Amino acid sequence: MLKEQEINLVNLIERYHSEGSCRARLKELRWPDGVECPRCESKNVASVEDRHQYQCRSCRYQFSVTAGTIFHDSHLPLWKWFLAVYLIIESKKGVSANQLKRTLNVSYKTAWYLCHRIRAALNEVDAQLLKGIVETDETFVGGKAEGEGRGYKGNKTVVVGALQRDGNICLQVVRGRDRETLHGFIRENVSGDVEAIYTDEWDAYKGVADEDTEHETVNHSEGEYVRGNVHTNGMENVWSLLKRSIIGSYHQVSAKHLDAYLDELEFRFNNRENPYMFRDAMLKLLLAETLPYAKLIED
Repeated sequence: MLKEQEINLVNLIERYHSEGSCRARLKELRWPDGVECPRCESKNVASVEDRHQYQCRSCRYQFSVTAGTIFHDSHLPLWKWFLAVYLIIESKKGVSANQLKRTLNVSYKTAWYLCHRIRAALNEVDAQLLKGIVETDETFVGGKAEGEGRGYKGNKTVVVGALQRDGNICLQVVRGRDRETLHGFIRENVSGDVEAIYTDEWDAYKGVADEDTEHETVNHSEGEYVRGNVHTNGMENVWSLLKRSIIGSYHQVSAKHLDAYLDELEFRFNNRENPYMFRDAMLKLLLAETLPYAKLIED
């Protein structure tokens, strides 16, 4: 059997080309200590081989490995789910629903819904606070407004981000660039005993330091981008990656769903050195709540 970290596109297809092989892998991931009834948690379970199901001897409940997961209400073959997850997490700039539509030979609606369910599952619910040296910056996401000048931002969405040097990122859509919003974001995502916070010269960041933390800035408006170890180049690279994803892969992203795309980027970036990224992504899908289509399209 292949080690999980050896997964690439070729051996993914070789290994998970059938429903049986996919179900077997989901079983290993969901119940590493043996099949357990999702209703009463009993391990006194019998296999119903001809139906790919199990029956609990304690409460008589019949279930499959996909019961209670986002796979359960899907008519899409499991091998297409596996392939979609792999393509999304391994593509540095993401994969559009149109690309998945062509690759998986499904309708656009199916591909779009599939992408969003995977993104929702990848959300870092219990992300650790950033430590050490942290870079913080904001950017505007949105297209050009017809008839407006280059600096017009009325149609754009504000995204704020923080990057731990040689570590993780956290990204979030926010209502504005005011002091209360930016300081609140930092308090929620950055450890209180962080060594230093580096930002640009934007006034709203003033006062973010305390007795345990230094705050240094670079003045972009005067052409200063690096001063010794002080810079926000790491966050600038993240913004570049985000915007290349939107322009080159997704082509357009609605403000309503922007946070979901940020969750996807966060997961890929934060697991860039993780040899078990595919396994961990599949675990998240098994644990994720079902995302109804109606909720995705509601106003």
